[in-house]
Amino acid sequence: MKTDMFSSLKVIHGAARSTALSVAVSLAVATAFAAPVNTFAATTAATAKTSKHVKTAKTAKKPAPAAATAKVSSRSVKAGKGAVVKAAAAEDEAPRAGARRKRVTFAANGRHHSAVRRVAYEPRSPSVGQAFGLHETPDALMLRSSVAYVIDQNSGEPLFDKNSRAVVPIASISKLMTAMVVLDSKEPMTDQIEVTDEDRDYVKNTGSRLSVGSVLSREDMLHIALMASENRAAAALSRYYPGGRPAFLAAMNAKAKQLGMTDTHFESPTGLTSMNVSTARDLVKMVNAAYQYPLIRKFSTDHSYEVYTGKRTLAYNSTNALVRNPTWDIGLQKTGFINEAGECLVMQATIHGRPMVMVLLDSSGKYSRFADAARLRTWIDNGGGEQPRITSADAGGSGI
Repeated sequence: MKTDMFSSLKVIHGAARSTALSVAVSLAVATAFAAPVNTFAATTAATAKTSKHVKTAKTAKKPAPAAATAKVSSRSVKAGKGAVVKAAAAEDEAPRAGARRKRVTFAANGRHHSAVRRVAYEPRSPSVGQAFGLHETPDALMLRSSVAYVIDQNSGEPLFDKNSRAVVPIASISKLMTAMVVLDSKEPMTDQIEVTDEDRDYVKNTGSRLSVGSVLSREDMLHIALMASENRAAAALSRYYPGGRPAFLAAMNAKAKQLGMTDTHFESPTGLTSMNVSTARDLVKMVNAAYQYPLIRKFSTDHSYEVYTGKRTLAYNSTNALVRNPTWDIGLQKTGFINEAGECLVMQATIHGRPMVMVLLDSSGKYSRFADAARLRTWIDNGGGEQPRITSADAGGSGI
């Protein structure tokens, strides 16, 4: 009897379990058919994206479902929802802070290990020219520089003008004035100058290969400041000026006033501060003045140079790739960059036997200033310099 009862209970328990399992399966199937197609598509896309990342980075991270859904919905929505899709796409393309993956290597127990980490980054802040809309000024050459000015050095005639009166930061272009003040002081070029903590960059917190304690002659300091734009060299030169750095800055501004650079002001011998400002027209005056110094012409156009710091030998190269280009005849040059100024370049160059001064400021892109210089030279080669092109809004030009 007990055996029969136990058997009956066992059968009833098995039937109940089968019924529960059937109900669960039915609910799962119903839910699956009720779910939108986009859910499966998004899951597939996310899975594919994840598996692809696993192969490359070896560290699979769960992809953002919203991003995957947005990509699918952009393909699947109908025409009536096109505006929403465009808005979502624009928002996705907008520059914003986020995270990227960076491979790092570390040592543990005498062995090297590699890992991928997520690191935060911030998009580069806009330059002053971008903030004030100077890049919106049209020109026929489609230059990436918001300020461009080319003159005939002999006659002073402007050949190309784009926003030449705009007052903008000039970054390390300032070092041309630094060099003139150093040479005007008539201090011995063989004097030994030591780099100290006072020469560190406390504005942008940039580094330098010229470590604290390095000792170079005044001539070597000037050489690498002009050719390689070495900031600590320029800072040290200003500190060894009679009266110290305050007197040096006063001399820089006095020299600018003497040259008629009415829209120019200097707060630093290096140009690392955005308070060093000028216009393209003023910089032409500075280039013409600096061109009168043979040492500035020589040092600024040198390709490479080695210095011994008392600790080690350092090899420096020019920051201007054009000086190594045999098709260019460059008599003087200086580059510059900080975020507020963009990529900058000033040059004295001879084109078809005609000496010219070229100023390019606030260019967007690491090599765009050199490409703009090439565009201007090609334009002059094709006869563009025969008629002045006034394109700056502040000169009353309508744009070309």
